Order: sequence, then structure tokens, then C-alpha cells
Amino acid sequence: MEQFDAMKLLLLSNSTNAGEDYLGWPRKMLKEFLVKYDIRKCLLVPYAGVTNDFDEYTDRVKEVFALLNCEVESVHMIADPVDAVYKSSCIVVGGWNTFRLVQLLHEKGLMDPIRQKVMEGTPFIGWSAGSNIASPSMKTTNDMPIVQPASFETLNLIPFQINPHYLDAHPEGHGGETREQRIFEFLEINRTITVVGLREGCALYYEYGHLFLKGSRPMRVFRYHTVPVEYEQGSDLDFLLHPLA
Repeated sequence: MEQFDAMKLLLLSNSTNAGEDYLGWPRKMLKEFLVKYDIRKCLLVPYAGVTNDFDEYTDRVKEVFALLNCEVESVHMIADPVDAVYKSSCIVVGGWNTFRLVQLLHEKGLMDPIRQKVMEGTPFIGWSAGSNIASPSMKTTNDMPIVQPASFETLNLIPFQINPHYLDAHPEGHGGETREQRIFEFLEINRTITVVGLREGCALYYEYGHLFLKGSRPMRVFRYHTVPVEYEQGSDLDFLLHPLA
């Protein structure tokens, strides 16, 4: 991943833990990221929002980032979104429905400009769907396909797949597949791709060519025909940056 060494990524599994304020659990992490890279203004991509309109979505994010001394401008309010991406000093992609997010990013021609900007060093923050699209594709999303994107291909900033909101649970009396079983289905078809099950309350942080796990819980790594492995905070995760042969 030498060509990606300039990147600065903060990839959150989720925005909000149950019973907490919006963007409550990662607020300290967000503040540290913004301060470290002297970020005073962010460009928000709210396209994953569905039942809240983009204005409402933007207002919620603005309220939190104002507490962090950072201004937020939403790409949906700008006449030329591609130009806005190229002029941005930090890109924030929020969560909700990944299919809707990817559909609009392709329709508006933003996937390649965002990738180029982030690879050149513009800081990137994502949560939920916004983290999922840092992967090569959106194929490990948990969301219902409420729309049909032009492609499942996404930003390809990292060489592995993220499954946000990863759950271990199999509720009593539930006859459907577990999240683990769904990931094994993906691996059966995509045998050379690693999947990271990123539990809520966790984030991946990438800078200077190195990958770290932050947050309060371990994450789970899935590979074809291998037993899933748990990794705690402080574990060396750089092996994930090297694609399987």
C-alpha cells in the first residue's frame, strides 16, 4: 500500500451506541483527528440518508462538529459537487443505506474524485455506510437494496472489506443466517478477499502506511477456509494492507 501512504482515514463502525447521543461514543476520537490534521472545515456527503432528508441529516452532523470547532458544509447544497470535493480539506461520509449512498456517488460522478483526493492526503472520516465504501466494493454491507447503483465498486482505499455493525448474536428462535454465515457466503465467492467484522464502538485508523484498531471492543477477521480471528486494540493490523494472492 506504498502508494496510499499519504492517506489519513478514520473509519467508524457506527455513529451512535444505544442510549447515547448522536456521534457520542467517537466524539473524543473525532476531536483528536480534527486537531491532529488542523481541520477547520469538512465537506459532508449525506447521500446515505433516506428517512431523514439531507438538510436534516446535515444539521445533525453540523451540531456535533460545531462542538469540535469544525464547520460542516454539505455537498448536496453545492451546485458543482465535483469541484467541492477537489477543494475540500476533509471529506466526511455518513451512514444509513449503502445502496443509496453508492447510487448517488456514481450518478454524480463523485467516486473517483473522492478517491483521488483521499489518496493525495485529504483526511477522510466515515461511519457505517461511509466506512463500508472505503472498501473495494459495497458487497459486505448489511443494508437492503432499496435502489440499484450503477456499480457495487466503491472507493477502494483499503484492500479488504469492512462489515460495519458486526454482530455475533443469533437470537433464540431466529431461523435465518447469522452475520458470520453471511460473511462466509461472501468468502465462498470472493476467496482472496479479507473481511473485517467491525463491531459497534470500534474504528479503524490509518496513517503513514499503518493501520490501527481504536475503540472499546475487539474486531473479527474472516478469510476463506480459516477460523475467524479476534484482534484487540494495539494489535498489529498492517497485514490487512497486503491483499491475499
